[in-house]
Amino acid sequence: MGISRDSFHKRRKTGGKRKAIRMKRKYELGRPPAMTRIGPKRVRRVGTRGGNIKYRALRLETGNFSWGSEVFTGKTRILNVMYNASNNELVRTNTLVKSCIVQIDATPFRQFYKQHYGIDLAAKGQQQEDEKHSSRVQRKLAKRNKNRELEQAVKEQFNTGRLLACISSRPGQSGR
Repeated sequence: MGISRDSFHKRRKTGGKRKAIRMKRKYELGRPPAMTRIGPKRVRRVGTRGGNIKYRALRLETGNFSWGSEVFTGKTRILNVMYNASNNELVRTNTLVKSCIVQIDATPFRQFYKQHYGIDLAAKGQQQEDEKHSSRVQRKLAKRNKNRELEQAVKEQFNTGRLLACISSRPGQSGR
């Protein structure tokens, strides 16, 4: 008895049983959930209808995360699952699903910020030394810093070396 996405096995609104009018069909096929966990990368290929392929991620340890306001995307390690709106059990077991909040390593984002604005976010209140830059680079950094704003909550996360991020892909479908 396989997993099925049909509605023939359900009862009617009145509570009566439905008669099975046919066998199960391929297009009603369902598969067990991937339950993607944090760990060394383990991705399996799954053949689907029409000769297409899905990539089922069973374990992932890194991901491509985007910082929308700074228009920067970097590959970084996933450290922990912090929150899941649908189920606390998925937080306890460190299961990765779409829209769960995870804790990621801040290093690539901190390096980008230092290169783009000339400001090291790891320095906690200490005045960082000015690096030697040409006058053109100094003008460019000054122009970028004129409109720069960083929320206090994000600054605090950078100080801990870990950022909170939301997963926007479906790891069990795309393998990423």
